[in-house]
Amino acid sequence: MSANRVPPLAPRDWPEGMAQTLSATLRPDNPRHPVPPRDPESPTGLNAMGVLAHHPELTAAYNQLIRHALYFSSITPRQRELLVLRVAHLRESTYEWAQHVYQAGVAGLAPEEVARVRVGPSAPEWTPSDRALLAAADELVADARIGEQTYEALSAELDTQQLMDVVFTVGAYEVFAMALRTFDVELDDDLKPYA
Repeated sequence: MSANRVPPLAPRDWPEGMAQTLSATLRPDNPRHPVPPRDPESPTGLNAMGVLAHHPELTAAYNQLIRHALYFSSITPRQRELLVLRVAHLRESTYEWAQHVYQAGVAGLAPEEVARVRVGPSAPEWTPSDRALLAAADELVADARIGEQTYEALSAELDTQQLMDVVFTVGAYEVFAMALRTFDVELDDDLKPYA
């Protein structure tokens, strides 16, 4: 018996169109940020996708936001991964953390930077820009608002669209952390090394 509150569907049991929805999300046409080459060693995230397969319409709608965050955002993939990892850490979402430890490496974060995300913005090794991004994630998760000092620091480097992408990236991955934790989605075996 599975520990999942919502048992993941195996890909063979996914509703019609689910695989195409995921493919369109993860392999978009004309992305702003390059789509990483297919890596046969990359984690599949099948348990999370299998849970989402229970609600294809919701998944398709949510994936539009994720597609934007991954491939069309005005912030860099590195900035995105700092935000996502911080949300995963703050929300104690082991699944989201593991998925994005892998993706952070693809985006160029060094293992020591990934580990330092758990310390947060107070770690002295961060650049002022990275510190402000991590502080923004902390403030959005805690208070649903970026505080004045952090907003001022971010505004010195980011334009309006980038600031909006910071907020919506945190929000997108905050809701995903809620879903992963609420439905007790178990780590796939291929994600365990990243947890």
